[in-house]
Amino acid sequence: MERDKYSPKDNLAKIIFITGGTKSGKSEFAEHIAKKSNHMTYIALSEKRTKDERWDKKISIHYKRRPKNWKLIETTDILTILNNKLGPILIDSIGGFVMESIDREDKEWRDKMNALIDLLIKRKSLTLIVGEQVGWGLVSEYKIGNVYIERIGELQKKITKISQENWLAINGRALKIDEISLEIPN
Repeated sequence: MERDKYSPKDNLAKIIFITGGTKSGKSEFAEHIAKKSNHMTYIALSEKRTKDERWDKKISIHYKRRPKNWKLIETTDILTILNNKLGPILIDSIGGFVMESIDREDKEWRDKMNALIDLLIKRKSLTLIVGEQVGWGLVSEYKIGNVYIERIGELQKKITKISQENWLAINGRALKIDEISLEIPN
């Protein structure tokens, strides 16, 4: 399913997509928007990293910033979570979905990516999604790095198409890119 196959009257979910580079403020901005909702489920899409002090510190900062009444789900299986009928959610970050599937063949990846898009389209509650902009830098000398860059770019274009709002966080500022951009035709 893709957004252009639907008309506005189909009551699509309210998806707000916030993307940006490392330390751009994208998570803080998503959390700022999410605080307007009374009941929020924060979905942390990452694997546990043992003996990684920098990662633990980053996770601790995120945790301390969030309201105590938010429900937390730590997982790499977003498809199962989205199949449950949750209310408002904040997914941080969609790169975890890409990493969870990094070793899959291209066809299996596309099927899984399309399943994610279908589930997001069907949601009726607020869905905030944080995503990483990684294609602005150097080309990776490693195959896995290039697969990640290509897949996250492809996924984020699809998420942008189905989102009611799209934001770019850069240097601690947020730009609503829907208002200052044109969609590139396929």
